[in-house]
Amino acid sequence: MFDIAVIEDPAAAEASLDPTRARLLAALAEPASATMLAARVGLPRQKVNYHLRALEQHGLIELVEERRKGNVTERVMRATAASYVISPLALAAVRPDPSHTPDRLSARWLLALAARLVQDVGSLITGADRANKRLATFAVDATVRFATARDRAAFADELATTITALVAKYHDEHTPGGREHRVVLALHPSAEPAPTTSPDTDTPTEGR
Repeated sequence: MFDIAVIEDPAAAEASLDPTRARLLAALAEPASATMLAARVGLPRQKVNYHLRALEQHGLIELVEERRKGNVTERVMRATAASYVISPLALAAVRPDPSHTPDRLSARWLLALAARLVQDVGSLITGADRANKRLATFAVDATVRFATARDRAAFADELATTITALVAKYHDEHTPGGREHRVVLALHPSAEPAPTTSPDTDTPTEGR
């Protein structure tokens, strides 16, 4: 099982977004049969089997083992990943294009860049998995608290200057066998934690 998988096929994306199938995917983080799942999620076994066939058809779950019980063969299934991300490729006709009106101060352009990142890295992961190779990537995730908007602007300018200098230093257009790498930087306000509901009450509480 992968930690995360990228869904590129529109039909697989549709299958994963069905509320019942999403519940079954989450429940199949641990291997289970249709009978076990039916008891776990409170659905008839026949209905669970119907949804499992669809999930298996789209490669979202996989067979772990088959168990013989009397005259019945019980199939034990497991999700192919602990979590899933839907690639913009699944919405190819309407996926965002960051080459349109690039503006480094636009939040929507940032979102288009993020969508392309998911699409590109998702495709690379798929290819690396098929070739049984590791994918060379690097990422930094940090939080910075600015005292003023002026400090934020100064930080952005300094960051852009530093990255531009690094790119100019290491970029080589002529060496045979060189491979291009994309560098994406983002700076945005931290999102507030989504409210959660306590299991003992219907009153929303702040996520921790």
